[in-house]
Amino acid sequence: MSELTLLIMRIGFLLLLWFFIFSIVYALRSDLFGAPARKMKGDGPAPVPQAAAPAPQLQHAAAPSPRPAQTAGPAPVITPSGGALPSAGTSGPARSLVITSGVATGTSIPLDEDFVSIGRSSDSTLVIVDEYTSTYHARLARSGDTWVLTDLDSTNGTLLNGEKVRNSVTLPTFTPVTIGKTTFELRP
Repeated sequence: MSELTLLIMRIGFLLLLWFFIFSIVYALRSDLFGAPARKMKGDGPAPVPQAAAPAPQLQHAAAPSPRPAQTAGPAPVITPSGGALPSAGTSGPARSLVITSGVATGTSIPLDEDFVSIGRSSDSTLVIVDEYTSTYHARLARSGDTWVLTDLDSTNGTLLNGEKVRNSVTLPTFTPVTIGKTTFELRP
């Protein structure tokens, strides 16, 4: 073999080696930090949900007697249902996923598909941009009228009502699920 052929083969091998090194670095970067977000035409800043104004309290004809400071207890819970709090799993099949805390509080996702993927990946149904969320963190799957939550071997885990999810579990409505700094629940 001539020296020129050997030199060309060495340079080609070196370029191929650098190509593999850069592809590995890119794969690690996208796994650690997520895929870069692409901005679509016409996308402006996301609207910020505004808190609902507090409902005015009705005045009764008779003035209530003042309570002594010693017997003051916790304030009563005011709900749209007149005081009745929803109980887990008693309100029928879930039709939406509602984020109750985190960056996107108040966001509701309709449960039209049989699978909901959750993670940092841009192709997830529910994208959670959080350093404590894995690229492919968890999955919800419809099984009849119920939903099954599965943790996809995420680094920081998935909490169902404060307990770490180890296997696939049935997810009742109004039960909080925490992934990273985001909490959501299924609602009818």
